[in-house]
Amino acid sequence: MLSGLDHLVITVTDISRAVDFYTRVLGLDVRYRDQERVDLMLGDMALRLHWTATDIVPRAATPTAGSLDICLRSQLPLDEVKRHLDALSVEIELGPVERQGASSRIESLYLRDPDGNLLEICRPLKDPTAC
Repeated sequence: MLSGLDHLVITVTDISRAVDFYTRVLGLDVRYRDQERVDLMLGDMALRLHWTATDIVPRAATPTAGSLDICLRSQLPLDEVKRHLDALSVEIELGPVERQGASSRIESLYLRDPDGNLLEICRPLKDPTAC
């Protein structure tokens, strides 16, 4: 019945601060919808930023900044991602560590956005037995 994800709402306390983080630190493109909604493009889907005190309806029953825990796939090797984060003085909370992804083993780094949302950045691990 379902085929994928169109957008995911991230509740934030300061939209401009969140836009700066997600564009500068994670390299996402921004698309402004209005003062209270901003899309950060991630392939063919969007991470949509909503302000905590938004009047937008319908919305989650308890929109809370810092409650998101999401895993994002990286196009770059994690050592390059780590160097980029280090250069920007972004704290890595954990990693790289091995985890189980949706369809395969992955290697992940964990960090937090300015509102405390947990962001896992991953890359698939190569199968050492594959030819």
